[in-house]
Amino acid sequence: MDQTVPAPSLSHQHVTFPDGLRLDCGFHLAPVDVAYRTYGTLSPARDNAILVCHALTGDQYVADPHPLTGKPGWWSRMVGPGLPIDTDRFFVICINVLGGCMGTTGPRSLRRGEDGRQEPWGTEFPAITIRDMVRAQKLLIDHMGISRLLAVVGGSMGGMQVLEWAATYPDHVFAAMPIATSPFHSAQNIAFNEVSRQAIFADPQWHGGRYWECNEIPARGLAVARMMAHITYLSEAALTRKFGRRVRHEPGRGGVPGSLFGEMFEVESYLRHQGSSFVRRFDANSYLTITRAMDYFDLGAEHDGDMSHPFAGTRTRFCIISFSSDWLFPTSQARLLARALNRVAANVSFVEIDSDKGHDAFLLDEPDFDRTIRGFLAGTAEHAGIA
Repeated sequence: MDQTVPAPSLSHQHVTFPDGLRLDCGFHLAPVDVAYRTYGTLSPARDNAILVCHALTGDQYVADPHPLTGKPGWWSRMVGPGLPIDTDRFFVICINVLGGCMGTTGPRSLRRGEDGRQEPWGTEFPAITIRDMVRAQKLLIDHMGISRLLAVVGGSMGGMQVLEWAATYPDHVFAAMPIATSPFHSAQNIAFNEVSRQAIFADPQWHGGRYWECNEIPARGLAVARMMAHITYLSEAALTRKFGRRVRHEPGRGGVPGSLFGEMFEVESYLRHQGSSFVRRFDANSYLTITRAMDYFDLGAEHDGDMSHPFAGTRTRFCIISFSSDWLFPTSQARLLARALNRVAANVSFVEIDSDKGHDAFLLDEPDFDRTIRGFLAGTAEHAGIA
C-alpha cells in the first residue's frame, strides 16, 4: 500500500464566505469555503431546487465522474436526466460537508499558524456537528437566492443532514426524504466509529495528526478504518452472495503450499481494495472529524430525549425510507422517527424496502426504492404547484 499519498491539488466549484459561521462548540470559524456541484437548471421562480446530502465518505460529485478516481458519481444511477431525481425537471445541488476534504473548509484547509505561516488545521480543526454542516449548506443556498428547497434528500449521514434541515430550517424545506438513517447515532455505531478512529491513531505514520510535515499519511490505519466501516454497510446475505468462502492464490504470500498466508479469501481481497482506494481520496483528519459529528447527532438531546419536539408545527412533508436488512441503521430506528413525527401531526409516510443488500442498498439497484423516490418527488412537485 502507498504510504506517502500526497493531498490532492484540485480546483472545486465553491463560494467563500468571509464572515464564516459560529459553530455549536462556540468557535467562530471564518472564512468558510463551501464546495458544491449543481445539475439541471434552476427555474425562474427558483422553486425546483433539490439538495442531495452525501454520506460519511461521499462528496459533492453525486452524478459526474470523480476528479480523483475517475469513477462515476456516487449516485449517478439516481440523479440525472429522466432518472428518479430528474435533472430535466429539478435543479439538484450537492455540497461537500463542512469538515470534508473535497473543497469545503475542513482539517486539510490552510490557516495562519502562530508563526504566521500557512499550515493545515489538522487536529486543531474545531469540533463540528451535523447542525454545523447544515448551517454551512444554508449559507450557499441563501447565496444562490433560493428561499425554499423543494426537497432535501440523503442517506445515512446524509439522512441526518436531511433531518437537521427540517428541524432547524422548517420554513425553508418543502419536503424531506431521510433514507437509511436515524434520529440519533446508536451506541453500537459510536463503538464502530471509535474502533475505526483507533486504527488511525495506531498507525505509526499518524504523527499526532501532523502527518503532512513528514510527507506521509496514516494510510494503513485509514484503510483499516474504511474496511471496518464497509463491513457494517453490507449484510451477511450480500457478502455470501458476492464472495462466499471462495479463495484465490496470492503469489508471494507465504510461497509454500499450505502456508497460512498462501491464499486469500475473496472477501479479504475486496476489503483491502476498498481500503487502499479510499486513502487516495480521503483525509484521515476529516474522517475523524466527520465520524465524531455523526456520534454527536441526537435530535432529542436538547429536549429531554423528545425527538418530536424539534418538528412541532412543521409543515414539511416527510418520506422516511429504511431497508429490511440494514443492521447499521435498522428499521426500528426509522420507526422511532416516524412515531415522533406522528406525535406532532406531521405529514409523514414511511416505507420499508425489502432488500438483502444491507445499509448500502440505497446506493444500489433497488427498483422499489427508485419508484418510491420518483413517486414522492413527483407528488411533492405537484403539491408545490411546480409543473
